[in-house]
Amino acid sequence: MPQSIDYYFSLPSPWAYIGHKLFQDLVTAYNLKVNYKPVMLGELFSETGGLPLGKRHPVRQRYRMVELQRWRAKRGLDFHLQPKHWPFDPRLPDGVVVAAIEAGFDPDALLRRAFAAVWEGQLDLSDTKVLAKLADDSGLPGSELVERAASAEIAAIYEQNQRDAQAADVFGSPAYVLNGEVFWGQDRIELLADALKSQRKPYTSQV
Repeated sequence: MPQSIDYYFSLPSPWAYIGHKLFQDLVTAYNLKVNYKPVMLGELFSETGGLPLGKRHPVRQRYRMVELQRWRAKRGLDFHLQPKHWPFDPRLPDGVVVAAIEAGFDPDALLRRAFAAVWEGQLDLSDTKVLAKLADDSGLPGSELVERAASAEIAAIYEQNQRDAQAADVFGSPAYVLNGEVFWGQDRIELLADALKSQRKPYTSQV
């Protein structure tokens, strides 16, 4: 039976974009069952003591720009540090991902296209036509998913993901939760790989 892992993320997150392919490589290598859980980062930050980018001290904002350049080079990516249509309201695009999952689709192809659309193609993910085309190009029913994404049912799942994140001690994107142990940030993927390889017991805050 495949081992399960919870994957918390939001489409505006550059770090989720940077780590997505490497995470999926681990999923394939270890035959993991992924529970995809898009979350609203603004609400998650407010609940866990984080700050949205614009409210962070300028020192932290400047360091973030340096880190983006480091990881862009490290991961062999080519993306814009300040894409044209960022930031954007994640509710609808994240909702399309939730709708795809609810309909029984694997969202990986859509996520790869959507992340690249933001950071490489500078497309507007708040545009319903853009979202529908990205889904169509991923082999999914774009118009249906965009319509479904605005429903109360999808909003309820999105909110439940938020509650699940808080219960799991998740406070940012991306976060990978394996056997209750949180690995926060794409720069923890190598540590996640070590845990999977060793099959060790999860570390906890109770020491």
